Amino acid sequence: MTHRPDIVVLGAGYAGLNAALRLAVNPRLAVTLIDPSDRFTERVRLHQLTTGRPEVSVTHPLSALLRGTRIRHIAARAVSLDRTGRQLRTDDGRTVSYDRLVYALGSVTDTRAAHDATERAYTAESAAELGKRLLDGPGRLAVVGGGLTGVELAAEIAESHPEWEVRLLTAGTLGAGLSGKGRRHVRMTLGAMGVRVREGEPVASVDDVDADVTVWSAALRPRTELAAAAGLELDAAGRIVVDRTLRSATDPAVYAAGDAAATSLRMACATAMPTGAHAAASVLADVGSRPARPLAFRYVMQCISLGRSDGLIQPVHGDDSPRSSVLTGRPAAFVKEQVVRSTVRSLHVAASLARVR
Repeated sequence: MTHRPDIVVLGAGYAGLNAALRLAVNPRLAVTLIDPSDRFTERVRLHQLTTGRPEVSVTHPLSALLRGTRIRHIAARAVSLDRTGRQLRTDDGRTVSYDRLVYALGSVTDTRAAHDATERAYTAESAAELGKRLLDGPGRLAVVGGGLTGVELAAEIAESHPEWEVRLLTAGTLGAGLSGKGRRHVRMTLGAMGVRVREGEPVASVDDVDADVTVWSAALRPRTELAAAAGLELDAAGRIVVDRTLRSATDPAVYAAGDAAATSLRMACATAMPTGAHAAASVLADVGSRPARPLAFRYVMQCISLGRSDGLIQPVHGDDSPRSSVLTGRPAAFVKEQVVRSTVRSLHVAASLARVR
């Protein structure tokens, strides 16, 4: 009997789930997806959970996406990686062997500095908990971080909880990657919502913030602790060093995708989806003894939510530098919503292609 290569995908986020579904199209592969959750989370919608509305949902059952495919889902957390034996061990005591591994554990808000303090900070990942906290009553809230996530959090909170006094603190420039028109619209919209923006104000920890509630959105860190412990080479930012096909520079049996991979791309859903697809294509080429193509990616735009009825669409050059034109207001909010929905739609399309017929 011909051996079916065992392909293991770590992580069921945008990159990992997309990679697993695309790998499962090949019936000669045995694909295993390892993730402790039984749901796919739309991370780009997490800021919506701060509204405190119980009807808001940003997750989808994995069972609906994996039903009928050849993918085996192990609802556990990988705790160790043995590259010599090509095995993973999970927190429920299982040992999972692989011929090829796609590492797509993504990233989380980097709270190491924030939590070196006496007070706890909320993050995008704890937005649902934050939403419940905001229902307790008015007070002073500070969002730390002037990137796109920080802007979306500040706008969503200010719009849905106008009784709270909201500030946004950033060490640099608000929306530094935006054009002048884009930054002006963000400042104007936040100002109209009552958000006080303070630029050029670095914050070392939660203890430095004079607020009743602090929301930390200053930086992301890749979830590569498992890779580091296994001896995979990481770059200065802690991402797995890969070649242009997304193959690990340390181990030819390992590929990385999404925020865990050391590419020149910024950490984002917009890059996770295509790198997940490319990692799958590289694995398919590898097991088929074909040369893999190098990753080719060009940016198109940045999409920002500014509450439920306003937004900013920032067209960009292929290298992510901003163009001068922007789309704002309700039309931008509509486009942003369609872009977000398209990611889930594309996963459903990939799932339909992976189903056994």
